[in-house]
Amino acid sequence: RWPPWLPPPFAALRQFSPFRLQSPDRRGRRGLGGCSRDRLRQPSPESREPGAQGVSWGLHPKEEGPRRAAGSGKAETSGPSGGIGSVCAPSSAPRTPRWVRTGRDPPRPAALAQPPLGRDAAWGAEQGPPVPPRGRPRRRRAQSQRWVMPSTAMKKKVLLMGKSGSGKTSMRSIIFANYIARDTRRLGATIDVEHSHVRFLGNLVLNLWDCGGQDTFMENYFTSQRDNIFRNVEVLIYVFDVESRELEKDMHYYQSCLEAILQNSPDAKIFCLVHKMDLVQEDQRDLIFKEREEDLRRLSRPLECACFRTSIWDETLYKAWSSIVYQLIPNVQQLETNLRNFAQIIEADEVLLFERATFLVISHYQCKEQRDIHRFEKISNIIKQFKLSCSKLAASFQSMEVRNSNFAAFIDIFTSNTYVMVVMSDPSIPSAATLINIRNARKHFEKLERVDGPKHSLLMR
Repeated sequence: RWPPWLPPPFAALRQFSPFRLQSPDRRGRRGLGGCSRDRLRQPSPESREPGAQGVSWGLHPKEEGPRRAAGSGKAETSGPSGGIGSVCAPSSAPRTPRWVRTGRDPPRPAALAQPPLGRDAAWGAEQGPPVPPRGRPRRRRAQSQRWVMPSTAMKKKVLLMGKSGSGKTSMRSIIFANYIARDTRRLGATIDVEHSHVRFLGNLVLNLWDCGGQDTFMENYFTSQRDNIFRNVEVLIYVFDVESRELEKDMHYYQSCLEAILQNSPDAKIFCLVHKMDLVQEDQRDLIFKEREEDLRRLSRPLECACFRTSIWDETLYKAWSSIVYQLIPNVQQLETNLRNFAQIIEADEVLLFERATFLVISHYQCKEQRDIHRFEKISNIIKQFKLSCSKLAASFQSMEVRNSNFAAFIDIFTSNTYVMVVMSDPSIPSAATLINIRNARKHFEKLERVDGPKHSLLMR
């Protein structure tokens, strides 16, 4: 087919194209003008005679030979510099020409993406530009760009399980896909297992397995797919719907997961999320959660499990996932030590380190206890919502400064994978000094994100 991106007129392209016009009498049913893809028909010698009716042809620019002027029976000659020959229209009623490829013409070079247009090309007085072949043009399929995992990446398998409708995919979409809570209503049920690779802190890659919770899938996980699902698991996250009417079945599936984990991945860490706590009355949330936590700890023995109450409508979801990711960071103790040194050098009250994409709290330091124990998760939720609002306006969030009579808070890009928040209560320290200290510490913390980073370094005050 003629390329769909080629603008008219088509006449000048015949100078360089191996395609020629052929009479409708010689059309076939396949390919280009009666030609199949494997075998291209070549016009017969009789069709090249000047007296043939309904036949049109052109000359290659380097050939010399007779050509017929449009609308006349006279033959004309053309030298090497004479351009291309005119197209002869048949004496009878005009018919739609078709493109065919002749065997005597050389193929178009592969490097020539678009043939240049000739300046001296002209169409005959009675013949208009040829019509491209009918049909829908075929679009060239673009090669999919896939993210290639670096060879030095640390791959951690995270298993996300629970009954269907418990909210697994919703919380995964909010944390890792930048969904907002109200947009999760249009998410459908997960079919079988959905795999996703989430790059976290440079070299750390979370291999997240979101397992569908329908009864048929759950039974397959414990029978035919047992080894594939539960092998090499670093973290098991089991989600319980707090208002589920099939609590006994939920506990049965949870025990089956623990048995498979104990057999295939005995060193895996277990997390239980009691989800949709916003549906419970506020005065009963603590009591119900404590009862569920005691039951889950008793069923999990001899394994240890950490329980969290979560909801997609508040900061509890960020608290739970921050604790989960904290267990997967290989050099988190070293990171906390350097963060404490950094806070003491710049005389900061608090320093928080956020992951850049998810805004989960990776590490923090505070010089004194605060009254609100959920303030970190609230800050994560607020900043991420503000970041999403900026993206809707085609703007990118980079830094923020909040100041009042009691404190000054600075949020800025720290490393290529993190944001930092510094809280200062000393009014005598200027903002410029704090921002300079943050900038000077970036290179040091960039090295700490690597597993083999240095253990000690000097921070300039």
